[in-house]
Amino acid sequence: MCSTRSLRRTAQVRLRSRVSRTPRIWDVFDRPEDRVFQYPMKIGLFGGTFDPIHWGHLRNAEEVREAFSLDRLLFIPAGIPPHKRMRPVTPVRDRVAMVRLAIAKNPGFTLSTVELSRPGKSYSIDTVRDFAKSRGPKDSLYFILGLDAFLDIGSWKEFEVIFSLCHFIVTSRPGCEDSLSLGRMPVAVRRLFCYDRREKFYRHKSGTKLYFFKLTDIAISASDIRNRVKEGKSIRYLVPLQVESYIKRRGLYRGRREGR
Repeated sequence: MCSTRSLRRTAQVRLRSRVSRTPRIWDVFDRPEDRVFQYPMKIGLFGGTFDPIHWGHLRNAEEVREAFSLDRLLFIPAGIPPHKRMRPVTPVRDRVAMVRLAIAKNPGFTLSTVELSRPGKSYSIDTVRDFAKSRGPKDSLYFILGLDAFLDIGSWKEFEVIFSLCHFIVTSRPGCEDSLSLGRMPVAVRRLFCYDRREKFYRHKSGTKLYFFKLTDIAISASDIRNRVKEGKSIRYLVPLQVESYIKRRGLYRGRREGR
């Protein structure tokens, strides 16, 4: 028979084993091969409504992933976007399905539904906090956003806090003539950074980094795609074929036209 001490030791080992296997947020993905990572990891966070996801999203994400040597880039569909008040957003199930179809063949891309599990609006600070709490001690997060969104970051919820939780990659946007710099940012944002001339990035007072990155100019917009569907026009070569087929099958975007 086993002694009480032996039973206690066995229980402790089993408990430690269960704790060590507790998955982090980005360890739980749709594909089996996504469940095992090497450490440390460089993780890109790419959020958006993806309504629908298109070739511009995919090409830009691939350029960022390659340029910054990211181990994995997470596509994070927004639940209730706080800044999308002017039009109805396609149901979450359809946007998630389209993202899953679009990224299925790229091992560097992964779908994360972390924002869909929270009630209310999808604030970036809440998403970044979720990942920051569950990352490994040597893992690093890179928050990816376009220049137009970055210029408005002073209106974001707890924008001063989010800079201390992850690195930022600010990308150029088609048709946006603003320079890739902090020049037009409010003083409240500029004062948080200093420029490292040798490394050519901005450093936050917490030690995180802010990069500006020039993308290939691909002038594809989700609103134009939605309007084309409404008007009965082709969207081939604007979205992946699987996404185009899904839009047709589900009858998405047929009932609304939007201003340009």
